[in-house]
Amino acid sequence: MRVALACPYAWDAPGGVQTHVRQLAIRLRDRGHAVVVVAPAFARPREPFVRAVGRPIRIPYNESVAPVAPTPGARGRVRAALREFQPDVVHAHEPLVPGVGMFAVRATDRPVVGTFHAFAHRSVLFSATAPMLRPLWRRLAARIAVSEAAAAFVRGRFRDDGIRVIPNGVEVDMFGSADPAPLPEGRRVLFVNRLDPRKGFPVMVEAFRRLVEGRPDALLVVAGDGRDRASVRDLSAEVRPKVVMLGAMAHEDLPPYHAACEAFCAPATGRESFGIVLVEAMAAGLPVVATDIPGYREVVRDGIEGILVPPRDPVAVAEALDRVLGDPDLAAGLASSGRERARRYSWDAVVGEVEAVYREVAG
Repeated sequence: MRVALACPYAWDAPGGVQTHVRQLAIRLRDRGHAVVVVAPAFARPREPFVRAVGRPIRIPYNESVAPVAPTPGARGRVRAALREFQPDVVHAHEPLVPGVGMFAVRATDRPVVGTFHAFAHRSVLFSATAPMLRPLWRRLAARIAVSEAAAAFVRGRFRDDGIRVIPNGVEVDMFGSADPAPLPEGRRVLFVNRLDPRKGFPVMVEAFRRLVEGRPDALLVVAGDGRDRASVRDLSAEVRPKVVMLGAMAHEDLPPYHAACEAFCAPATGRESFGIVLVEAMAAGLPVVATDIPGYREVVRDGIEGILVPPRDPVAVAEALDRVLGDPDLAAGLASSGRERARRYSWDAVVGEVEAVYREVAG
């Protein structure tokens, strides 16, 4: 089958949607499909199957920044790429977001599958524009959401229950078999994400400051970059050296740092539709401390694979981390359950579900 994947966000910027589309493309190619990806990009993509179709513009949205290309030039390049490739199926990610996903829906007469990744408790802009987006919604031959939270976010605007939930896929084996990276000695807690308000990095920093008061051997390992990196400057001269800032990293370089740590923390403040970083941590055998928000609680069950705490509560985060680091039996139980649950989200399980949708819409 010839499959065109449309990624709405900059191919060379970090993000869960880009990771999902990249890994889906690789898995589909491994299974014999011809695949092309159209996506905006700041630089020429290294993958031969990716077509850069526009230079991204960073637009604030949903308490983050979306690097999208909602320009006429990108629209024309998407149309040209699809015309050249002649797909059997077009799979548009975030097909209602202005940019590459939306352009792909409009540019083809082939069956279109739409996947919805986003979640928010409310979005005034989305609600206001929903009536104008209904023709695009009706154009979709099949609709997928990566979680029940993402499905509810869309369903509330379009009164249509024809949305099936297929979770994000994760390279479970890659995270479960890495050798540890060299890191300073200490009880290492890992944070992996963009350093922006939605991901809760300031909460993480304050929680770590409190954790160190009772555990001076604690170490915080941070993989990611963003405007909130400055939060570390507020730490005292004694605590600041205990934070290892790795900066933005290629996704495939992350597993050794998971293997070198004892716990994983994700204190996002909300608006998360899923939790790829949580599944990756569970696959690596790390007990998880995360916030009790809709997308996360679908992935991690409180007291089974991790400990869920209220959002924006550094005291609760610090106390949960202290429990995990101080109770080897608790940590081992959470880690064991996490490894087992991560298998549900492995690409070996997920790609077949996506293929089934393609076969259905292609007739």
